[in-house]
Amino acid sequence: MTNPPNRSFKSTYLLIIMLISSLLVTACNGTPSGSAAAENSNSSQAEGKIIRFSSANDIGPLNPHMYAPNQMFAQNMVYESLVKYVDGKVVPHLAEKWEISEDGKEYTFFLRQDVKFSDGSDFNADIVVKNINAVLANKKRHSWLELVNQIKDATKDGEYRVTISLHNPYYPMLQELALIRPLRFLGEAGFPASGNTSEEIKAPIGTGPWVLTDYKINEYSEFSVNENYWGEKPKVDQIRIAVIPDGESRVLAFENEEIDVIYGDGSISLDSFKYLKETGKYETAISAPLFTKSIAINSSKGPLQDINVRKAIEHAFNKQSVIDNVFYGTDKLADTLFPADFPYSNVNLTPYTYDVSKAEQLLNDAGWVLPAKKEFREKNGAVLELELSFDSANNVHKSIAEVLQGDLRKIGIHVKLIGEENQLFGQRQTNGNFDMIFSDTFGIPYDPHAMVSSMRIPSHADYQAQVGLPMKKELDQKIEEALLSTDEETRQELYTYILTTLHEQAVYLPISYGTNLTVYHQNIKGLQFGQMNSEIPFEKMDKE
Repeated sequence: MTNPPNRSFKSTYLLIIMLISSLLVTACNGTPSGSAAAENSNSSQAEGKIIRFSSANDIGPLNPHMYAPNQMFAQNMVYESLVKYVDGKVVPHLAEKWEISEDGKEYTFFLRQDVKFSDGSDFNADIVVKNINAVLANKKRHSWLELVNQIKDATKDGEYRVTISLHNPYYPMLQELALIRPLRFLGEAGFPASGNTSEEIKAPIGTGPWVLTDYKINEYSEFSVNENYWGEKPKVDQIRIAVIPDGESRVLAFENEEIDVIYGDGSISLDSFKYLKETGKYETAISAPLFTKSIAINSSKGPLQDINVRKAIEHAFNKQSVIDNVFYGTDKLADTLFPADFPYSNVNLTPYTYDVSKAEQLLNDAGWVLPAKKEFREKNGAVLELELSFDSANNVHKSIAEVLQGDLRKIGIHVKLIGEENQLFGQRQTNGNFDMIFSDTFGIPYDPHAMVSSMRIPSHADYQAQVGLPMKKELDQKIEEALLSTDEETRQELYTYILTTLHEQAVYLPISYGTNLTVYHQNIKGLQFGQMNSEIPFEKMDKE
């Protein structure tokens, strides 16, 4: 159990660290830290308004058509989509309007005519078609997203008009066009000579409000206002992003006024959030629930092939204790993979209640017994041991992992925690080299359609977790039918089967309906939460 921090101790600790840092700066630079801070402040004033942010990982090459190591929040700063997701609705963005054919297989988009890329080149039908074709050329990599599978072609019907033709009517078409990747638009000068963006791009040239102006890999990146931006210009001149992998170091940098804003799930521990909030010195906010924090349980690995073992884990985890003592009430307890108010997700499912006796009985039924004077259960001479993998940079996941480890120890399961940097953690999700692994849902507006679509492809932990299920083939077929269904009643029946099967097979351990948290200095104004989990609206922020 994670206990609330001792604030007096923590304050003393931070003061000691800050003093050491100050002495190191003096020793290295021959300049007192106070003078250096004054110089930096004067420099910032001369350069204009600057908001200083931090990320646990480098922003990556900012390829709009690819995934890790590209960071989604940074891709979203530079690149834009034809349509945008706002308050539960899809609204025009780079396309002013669209028309849909009677058979639902053709979408004609009428593009804005006042849009330029950051290098001054025109945004038009030619570049839209080129970007879509670049994504289609790498279709296998994007096959987790059914929209890419369903696009037949994209054609230019005029300088500012594009028609996207589909193989079948596809109800989430517009929602998936609003996603941060892969269907966003790179300027002509950003394309490599081959036109193949699956390997690299020349430069991150987009139509968004920000342009990358300075960058040192694994250290920092600097984004300045795109002077060619067609929309409302950002209120500050620059966003500077330092790479700070460790959450406690991020808190120290924030208190030392080296960064202005902390934002996002897992960026700092909930203990640190509580501590900063209770100082009364800073502004804090919590978003509405955006996604589900969950753990995928691999149905094809060792003891977890037995449904009784998976169900025992569900019953042994005291989620309410996590909500109260790790999240301090910032998240709401999750009994199902998606909240009931998400589309097609209001399914009558019986929660796995916290019941240690039931968990122990399930393990006994599975043949895992607890020998006298031993801590962990055994079967045929083997110890009941599982690994739980998490992203070492996610401070919240680490805290949850420690609680689950303790809860499963109580019923005789030995859990080994595996914390790895983001890229290695992502590889485990993809290749299935895990027993249990954190696997949050994508959130609005991906869920449930894009999330269940990805379950059919080994690109996320979901496929690997489910591959051991006896009904996996049928499950994948039902997912395809749901995505392509044109009848609402039929679609709901299919989603009911999908979500009920996943719940009853206990391949997910839902934890909470997750929120984004932010802490910021009082001179930062206009901070808002993004519509999507990975969207940070820097353009709305101001600095006094």
